[in-house]
Amino acid sequence: MKLYLCFFCVLCFSAFNCFAIDREAFTFTKYDLSVRIEPDQQRLGVRGVITLRNDSAVPQKVAVLQISSSLGWRSIQAGGKQLQFVGQTYTSDIDHTGALSEAVVTLPEAVMPGSSLDLEIAYEGVIVLDATRLTRIGTPEGAARSSDWDQISSKFTAVRGAGNVAWYPIATEAADLAEPTSLSDVLESWKRREAATTAHFQFAVQNDTEEAKPELLLNAKSCTRAGETKHDFVADCTYQSFGINAPAFVIADFETIDRPSAGVHFVAGHDSAAAVYADAADKALPLITDWFGSPRGKAQVADLPDSDAAPYESGSLLLAPLAGIDGKRVGIVAAHQLTHAAFSSPRPWINEGLAHFAQALYLEQQSGRQAALDYLHAHSAPLLAGNTAAVGAQDSASHSLINLTDEELLRSKAMCVWWMLREMVGDAALKKAIASYRPEQDTEPSYMQRLIQAQTQRDLEWFFDDWVYRDRGLPDFKVESAFVRKTLPAGYLLTITVANLGAAGAEVPVTVKFEGGEVTEQMIVHGKSKAVIRVTTLKVPDEVVVNDGGVPESDITNNEFRIQENDIRDTNAKTDQP
Repeated sequence: MKLYLCFFCVLCFSAFNCFAIDREAFTFTKYDLSVRIEPDQQRLGVRGVITLRNDSAVPQKVAVLQISSSLGWRSIQAGGKQLQFVGQTYTSDIDHTGALSEAVVTLPEAVMPGSSLDLEIAYEGVIVLDATRLTRIGTPEGAARSSDWDQISSKFTAVRGAGNVAWYPIATEAADLAEPTSLSDVLESWKRREAATTAHFQFAVQNDTEEAKPELLLNAKSCTRAGETKHDFVADCTYQSFGINAPAFVIADFETIDRPSAGVHFVAGHDSAAAVYADAADKALPLITDWFGSPRGKAQVADLPDSDAAPYESGSLLLAPLAGIDGKRVGIVAAHQLTHAAFSSPRPWINEGLAHFAQALYLEQQSGRQAALDYLHAHSAPLLAGNTAAVGAQDSASHSLINLTDEELLRSKAMCVWWMLREMVGDAALKKAIASYRPEQDTEPSYMQRLIQAQTQRDLEWFFDDWVYRDRGLPDFKVESAFVRKTLPAGYLLTITVANLGAAGAEVPVTVKFEGGEVTEQMIVHGKSKAVIRVTTLKVPDEVVVNDGGVPESDITNNEFRIQENDIRDTNAKTDQP
């Protein structure tokens, strides 16, 4: 009985320690790893050094290292001495297998807050196509495999990073796809912690086939061919903003279309689809260069054999089934990718927002302003869905654009913010501000605001406070009244009052329509406020419309105001004298 109680106490103590572990105490600040890939064996082997920094408030004697459950830890050392660690399976959907191989490492001594240590690590294993995390929540097998297509194989290798495959060490709390926002929340927390992380990876790919000459594609900021032997080829790569640009690699026997705008790497039989994409990229390049500068590296497209495979983009590398891209959308896809090749920022709302903004610019150039406005409207659903939550958190920075964890909402809102900024300050000023942006100098949220203000001499604090630094929801514009006076010698003066029933302010267009034409003026209406604007027309005005779709709002049913006869007064009419 005593033995049983002793065992039970030890078990409880171990369980308590497991739950008490602070898995996010350490930030991985640097990776220096040698990665060996053996496609024929579907194997991956990694050796090297990682640097951890204690970002918690207390000393840490234990560190947690996690890799995909299909990989296994072989060695963890510090200063050349082997460290004790407990290996365990940790259920988490941050990896495609639905689990992680976790090492709970006992450190030689406690690491003080703010201090760092280097660990020498070794691990290896296989990466095969595995959609366990999706099938166990009821996703049909075919759809699951088209979503989680990562694998190493002799025919085709493509492996994404954290959030898909943890092929390099990470440390996060568990993510559960059965909970709607769990994976995105965990992944965003990891991205924020790793945003400034740098990495040096040396890739060596074994090739035992004399005839085949597979190509290695990577999404690193810089990558050079380091050498080649009879059966191996090696690439030396560096990564910055590790959390935003998660490392990914592709190995396949591709054919390639090499253009000034992009390298399009495609599988046999997809020649025509590859040519369509290359042509679209060439067509979009002048616009992207005009707005964001010349691409700093060539955009790369890697074809996925499965026509139903979900596309994936990281940095200037796009993995997508070329045969499955809609011909009508290929231009905006290329514009998005070229923007990433030309411009980068550690802030997602800038980095991803500008790439989506570029898509609207491309549509405007090709099909006119209304096509761009329709595109903005088509992506407004996440904003409308998020507006209800914002009402209760209007002054909360935790829900702001700079802190959003919902990627779909972030992209939609950021795109609209850039469009509104363009409408406010003009193309020339916004282009100059973008050109003056330096990622390494962006150390505080107001950096981009100051760059734009420097080009316009306008105070934009109110706009950034409502749309970027805080979440005040969406505006709701209403034309409250429009009084018309006939003036000499001929014309009409309208006094228009616009109310904003929402909490977020914006500069919005007000259009006065009359027979044969219209006049548009811009006006600023702050949240929960009213503003008045005066507009002159040469003909009798018929209607006033606030907002043409360029500003997202919660209710567009009250944006129009029909002018009645009793709204028009003739200031030149004689009045009877008493």
